[in-house]
Formats: sequence, C-alpha cells, structure tokens
Amino acid sequence: MAAIQYYDVILKPVITEKSMAGMSEKKYTFLVHPEANKTMIKEAVEKMFEGAKVAKVNTMNLDGKTKRRGMVYGKTAKTKKAIVQLTQDSKDIEIFAGL
Repeated sequence: MAAIQYYDVILKPVITEKSMAGMSEKKYTFLVHPEANKTMIKEAVEKMFEGAKVAKVNTMNLDGKTKRRGMVYGKTAKTKKAIVQLTQDSKDIEIFAGL
C-alpha cells in the first residue's frame, strides 16, 4: 500500500455519549486508518486542527462483528479508534463545537 498521508489518517469523529463527556477533559475520539500508528495520528491532528497540541494518544483495534444473512456467515470490516488528549494550553477542536 502507498504511504499514508496525514489527511488519510483521520476518517471521522466518534460521536457517542461517552466521547462527548470526555471533551470536557480535552479528550477527542476519532475513527482512524487501521494501519496508522500513534505518531501518525498525533501529526495528523496537529496539522488538521490549527492550534491543537497533542499530549498523548491512546488507540484500540476493534475486530469486525460476525453477521449472518440466512445461512451465510460473514464479518464486517475491522476498525481502529483513537482517543486524543490535548494539552491544557491548546485550543479546542472546532469540529465538535456545535454538538
């Protein structure tokens, strides 16, 4: 596969009740590319969102769910989720401002 650019790393934000509660502590949750590592995620957040300084990144790999249609079994795609902790002096990420 070709090299992953910073704009390919973050796929979309995760909007759940738990992730919204973490925003008060400057923790933001994103779905990221499955092959992205923590340094790539940190670099992508700092480049995409102006004024954001990342303190740490936690990642988790989620396996695909087993689904069934009739007698045929299959699996959904596996995903990767990242929780990004910003420093205290960094600006908030504006994408979550109206939620």
